[in-house]
Amino acid sequence: MRRPERLTDVERKGLDELCERNPALAPTVEYARRLALMVRDRRGEHLALDVWIADVRLDGQRELRTLASGMRRDRATIQATLTTTYTSGAVEGNVTRIKLLKRQMYGRANFGLLRSRILLSP
Repeated sequence: MRRPERLTDVERKGLDELCERNPALAPTVEYARRLALMVRDRRGEHLALDVWIADVRLDGQRELRTLASGMRRDRATIQATLTTTYTSGAVEGNVTRIKLLKRQMYGRANFGLLRSRILLSP
């Protein structure tokens, strides 16, 4: 899902060959690129997402139409994700760290020692 200009010649040639063999794949690639651009650039214009969903529902393949209908149901969440700068990265990082410590301590000590390790680890 890299930007088209960052594809290697081999990757570009392979994608072109796939689209030639199966012409129905070309619109799917274009829809995927448009969606990736929206997500990557965090373009949250109100109409961009609606236009993408409408285009897919009109002439996309069945799997894409299913994705679009799910996105239409969760439109508010997706729109908020595309327009806000908040992220749960810090929380997810702490959860991962705590799970790692928990796995390391499994069967070795009691909850008190695990709690101390969690609170004292960087």
